[in-house]
Amino acid sequence: MARSFRNEARAPTMADVARRAGVSRALVSIVMRNEPGASTENRERIWRAARELGYRPNSSARLLRRASSKHLGVIYTMTHGLDADLVEALYPVAEDAGFAIALGAITATRGWRRAAEELLEFRCEAIIAIAPEDDPRAFADISAASPVIAVGRRVAGIDAVHVNDQACSRLAVDHLAELGHRRIVHVDGGDQPGAVGRRQGYLEAMNAHGLEQFAHVVSGDYSEVSGAQAGVELLSSGVEFTAVTTGNDRMAVGLISQLIGAGLRVPNDVSVVGIDDSALARMSHVNLTSVSQRVPALAQHIVDLAIGRIGGLRTAPVDVTVDPELVVRTSTAPPRTGS
Repeated sequence: MARSFRNEARAPTMADVARRAGVSRALVSIVMRNEPGASTENRERIWRAARELGYRPNSSARLLRRASSKHLGVIYTMTHGLDADLVEALYPVAEDAGFAIALGAITATRGWRRAAEELLEFRCEAIIAIAPEDDPRAFADISAASPVIAVGRRVAGIDAVHVNDQACSRLAVDHLAELGHRRIVHVDGGDQPGAVGRRQGYLEAMNAHGLEQFAHVVSGDYSEVSGAQAGVELLSSGVEFTAVTTGNDRMAVGLISQLIGAGLRVPNDVSVVGIDDSALARMSHVNLTSVSQRVPALAQHIVDLAIGRIGGLRTAPVDVTVDPELVVRTSTAPPRTGS
């Protein structure tokens, strides 16, 4: 006897409603929970799309969402040296506060908004965004659904935790100047988070030491490749230098590779200082002098802000700045006599 099968149509989801209405999933979630943060026009558009698709909110799921999930969502990339260290530091701090961590990765095909919306669907009570994209609309949408803590970048209307970027470069230049270096150049991070402040701090420190005539900035983008390219540019430019500060450790490593490939020795011929004090800087064959962002302090401030927001303890946005500290290793030394 022949068997007959009936194809069951897939039940529409909030993602389907969001696509039909032309809004974010976070905004659909707000409307379905009847929470503030959506305009009357958007509410009508979302409910119209839900009716057209036959979407019905799951009442048991709504009841679950009312209970505390005790999860903090963390959005990160692996393109910045700080990310892995900070994620690792967040786990014990969150655990001590009774919270767990859920991770949302950003990749070449997966943006900040997508990661945030998925963490919200996992019922994370706050979103921690490490070096987030400069996307004001996405921040507005996501922060309407959940507290958001931006790490490493100031965002209007959003809590932020970051290192004092100007102080990072000032510490680097101060250290090199104390060793006797005068011709100190800087490889910056372009438009990456914190790069402007680090470039400004470098220029301020050079002025403070009376070395403004030797100030020279080469553009980078926080990648090892851009650090190597900066090395090529410096070596072909005719600019005299005995020391280099870089906007992060990855660029420092790329630069050092290029210098060594050109026959120069670090630190005998050129001293190099990075920023982040990442795992890369601590590797024995690199042993890079670097400015630490004091990751444990960052992690504590981040979790404190997130829990304070969840508990409704704060109203106005909070901006927390952490002072850095210099970690001296073997990539820096006094300049050769006569340099």
